[in-house]
Amino acid sequence: MDNLYYSLSFFKIMEVLARGIGEASYGKIRVDFITYDFAKGQRGRMITWPYPLVFAALFCCVEVILAQIKYSTPEDVKAGAVIGNVAKDLGLDVGTLKSRRFRIVSGAQGTLFEVNPNNGALYVHENVDREQLCDRNVACLLDLKIVVENPLEVHYVTVEIIDTNDNRPSFAEKEKVIEIAETTLPGARFQLPGARDRDVGVNAVQLYKLSQNDHFHLEIRDRGEDKIPFLVLQRNLDRERKTNHSLILTAMDGGTPPKYANLSLNIKVLDINDNRPVFSQEVYSVTLQENAPLDKTIIKVQATDLDEGINGDVEYTFGGDITSSVLRLFTLDRLTGEIRVIGEIDYETANVYNLDVQASDKGQPPMTTDCRIIIKIQDVNDNKPEIEVTSISSMVPEDSKQGTVVALITVTDADSGLNSKVICHLTENVPFELKPSFKENMYSLVTKESLDRETVSHYDISITATDCGEPPLSTFKKLIIQVSDVNDNFPEFSHNPLELYLTENNAAGVSIFSVSAFDKDCNENAAVSYHILRGGAGRNVMASIVNIHPDSGQITALKSFDFETLKTFQFQVVASDSGTPSLSNNVTVNVFILDQNDNAPVILYPLSSNGSEVTDHSLFALDRYTGQIRTLRSFTETDEAEHKLVILVKDNGNVSLSATATVIVKLVEPKEAFASSDVKSATKDDEDSNVIFYLMITLGAVSVLFLVSIIRIQSMGKRKNKHMWSFLSTASGWHYEIRKPLRTLSLPLQTLCLS
Repeated sequence: MDNLYYSLSFFKIMEVLARGIGEASYGKIRVDFITYDFAKGQRGRMITWPYPLVFAALFCCVEVILAQIKYSTPEDVKAGAVIGNVAKDLGLDVGTLKSRRFRIVSGAQGTLFEVNPNNGALYVHENVDREQLCDRNVACLLDLKIVVENPLEVHYVTVEIIDTNDNRPSFAEKEKVIEIAETTLPGARFQLPGARDRDVGVNAVQLYKLSQNDHFHLEIRDRGEDKIPFLVLQRNLDRERKTNHSLILTAMDGGTPPKYANLSLNIKVLDINDNRPVFSQEVYSVTLQENAPLDKTIIKVQATDLDEGINGDVEYTFGGDITSSVLRLFTLDRLTGEIRVIGEIDYETANVYNLDVQASDKGQPPMTTDCRIIIKIQDVNDNKPEIEVTSISSMVPEDSKQGTVVALITVTDADSGLNSKVICHLTENVPFELKPSFKENMYSLVTKESLDRETVSHYDISITATDCGEPPLSTFKKLIIQVSDVNDNFPEFSHNPLELYLTENNAAGVSIFSVSAFDKDCNENAAVSYHILRGGAGRNVMASIVNIHPDSGQITALKSFDFETLKTFQFQVVASDSGTPSLSNNVTVNVFILDQNDNAPVILYPLSSNGSEVTDHSLFALDRYTGQIRTLRSFTETDEAEHKLVILVKDNGNVSLSATATVIVKLVEPKEAFASSDVKSATKDDEDSNVIFYLMITLGAVSVLFLVSIIRIQSMGKRKNKHMWSFLSTASGWHYEIRKPLRTLSLPLQTLCLS
């Protein structure tokens, strides 16, 4: 098992505190801090700490406890090797790991490692090559995201890949030929090709050695992280005595045991050309933006040679340690010294390039000099953020409390600096919000307001991640959230109360009306059933004459109604949904019975009496609307003494109904009329008074009924108004006519008497 430790050296702090305080007599806790080093094969010791010390350390180091777990493992460890026990270190129950789907959910890096759901161990799944994963970066850290469900937990584990000395140094070529004029003065330096080692730190190249000789010694210069060897002339060369010098340059790394590589140096001694080119600067530094256009000139180096002619003509070349990958990105003009871009520059691949340029004149022998070009790559915001959504549930109940977690959002950006800082926001006007997590660029999508499925049944949420680059880049992620229904709406009627106008003499058992209620919920929460509200003496009586279908809401009259007996009544209908618990609402139905012309007129005065009928109608006339009888001429002696008038009274209904009354007209002498009037005056006056009284009561009742009908009709629509006026005029309007013609009597001094 590899080294298991927490950030900020938590256990080392605990160890120091334990040593300083010692064991307390009132209780102690044993914390096993076990380390295992693959290189040394040694196991660490156990430390026992007092309870108060542990709690004090935990309280003081809250951020340490909340930090992610970090393991380390050497590269090239065999597949199956256990790195650490994640479940144990996180305090998870090993017996529930499989049921809670204990797993790694990281990207491509997650395939290098696996977790055992049976015991919670993190182990190597594939061969780990540090150089392939991290190239020459000093720190090689791989972040793993481990998830367990029910409840959902996300844990972060960092695995550090420790470099091993598995690569030896190497030179780009096996032999290096260096031409040096015999006039070269001691102290002249000649840059030698550096060795490359894919390892880092102490396992990289640490030392150069030069084989024993009398004319040269080796000088090492540090340029950044690289060590550059230089061949330094320490004694004058004499071409006539020795034209070639063969040396061996050895590069060694710092591993145990060290690894090395050799380069053969062939020094050719040339004559004449005693001045070498000189660069204007020994080190050039330039900044280049990534994604720079092809053929862009980065920098122009310049070297001058004091010689004349071909001995002063300078040509430029890259140093011998330039890698092939760099040669695919940059080119050097041999004559002008311009360095141009010929490949795609990517900051995420490398953020700096160190190029060695050599200037050589055309003398015999040629003289050379060198300089270093440092090209710093400036990050351009060329990578959009990436959004990863882990949904908790596809349905959110509409009665969810504020702060309910709907999904987990993870955002990453491959750029660096401000270009990798990401700001997330949601679509406007949605009842959700993003809550940032303790880990950068992690959010929880939670509800911030109450949900109402009847208003919005689902939400199309757009998550926008925008980095802080110039110009900023954004990524959009669509997320559909369905709102599930709960029974939170009562059935609703379109109007309350409802008014039903029903013509009397309806058929019993026939549907007379239909009610309908609407429930905004869905499925069984919106299934409505109906019943008539019962309870109380009045309700039970009215409910007994009507019935309602529980599904359709059709109302049926259980009896035939008579306007003259019952003019109006009301009952209440209850609509209930099928939710749990059920919700209900009621509506009042006011029923108005409309009159039909099913009663004939009744004549109050005069009372019917028997007598003979007359035929002469030239004597009398009848007003059709007032019922007043008038004489048309004077009576003569030839007129009969008694006339019988039959009066027909008809209403104006659709089917007219009528009644008849008989009026006897007697002709008498004036004296007899006076005597008769004296005898009957008292009785006559009483009868007339009674008749007038009854007529006044009848006219008053009719007038009141007429006014009430007018008020009721005005509450109806214009269309109903027109219909009701027509109905009243035809139902209650009476007109009068003389049924038979009367014959003329000629009695000049007679007086008309009605009986």
